[in-house]
Amino acid sequence: MELWFLGTGAGRPVKDRNVTSIALRMPEDRGTFWLFDSGEGSQHQLMKTPLKLSRLEHIFITHMHGDHTFGLPGILCSRAFLGGTEPLKLFGPKGLKEWVELTLGMTASHLSYEIEYYEVTEGKVFEDDSFIVEAAPMQHRVECYGYRIVEKPRCGRLKVELLREWGVTPGPDYGKLKQGGSLTLPDGRLVRSKDVTEPPLPGRIIAILGDTSPCPAVGVLAKDADVLVHEATFVAAMTDKAVEYGHSTTHQAAQAARDAGVRQLVLTHFSTRYNDEEVQYCASEAAEIHTPVLAPRDLTMLPVHRRELMGDTRYKEV
Repeated sequence: MELWFLGTGAGRPVKDRNVTSIALRMPEDRGTFWLFDSGEGSQHQLMKTPLKLSRLEHIFITHMHGDHTFGLPGILCSRAFLGGTEPLKLFGPKGLKEWVELTLGMTASHLSYEIEYYEVTEGKVFEDDSFIVEAAPMQHRVECYGYRIVEKPRCGRLKVELLREWGVTPGPDYGKLKQGGSLTLPDGRLVRSKDVTEPPLPGRIIAILGDTSPCPAVGVLAKDADVLVHEATFVAAMTDKAVEYGHSTTHQAAQAARDAGVRQLVLTHFSTRYNDEEVQYCASEAAEIHTPVLAPRDLTMLPVHRRELMGDTRYKEV
């Protein structure tokens, strides 16, 4: 899995930093990606990545402020132009469906696929065979949510060499054991799944928050996360300003990550008052409280490894 930071700025785009949008590239066997927020220009940013709009599966909107939504109509239309035909699930706060349908209708935009709308409330908002997504309300000036993406554990690998040694041939018997069953060998020996499979592979946990001041729900969503994406609109000295506008400082984001036992903190949603050098200063402030911490530039890709495979915190820019 990979996190692609399409936009890491707050309020309005500036020359080198776009407004908020994050793409989550799903595991290779799924072959899709999810989008979290879609600020103005998000589809232009996507063109600079390996991600294809026709493979966009779900969109999660944190709140209705323009720097998180103004790119959404273009994303939806371009997905149709580029061959997307599968239904798309669109999650977000009350009013999102009305705004999207009014915008598409007023611009005579016709989609080649169905949009399935889900009005977000606190709790589980999505589940399939591989993932669960939970939401919780943030502390902001308008209705706003954060999301917790939990990958379900995967079955451990079969001990193929042991099975061969015992005379079990590939085929239906392998599938039966992989699914937790058992079988009896011709000599009467019982082969149980737990005896011939590696331990289950733990799933990954990613928390992506909307705009927020510190609140209890942050800790709930971020608990033991492999990656926490937390806004840090202001430096530590601007706590009063952060409270006034419903945002967080670098120290507040780091404190949340530390208290929740997060492995990797990623800061985003930086005020337009900060240039790239000052954004890196934001990371250094957060590192006084929690490490590792990353303050990505736009188009940074962060791999999200399974815990037993996770090494250093290297990341790649394109």
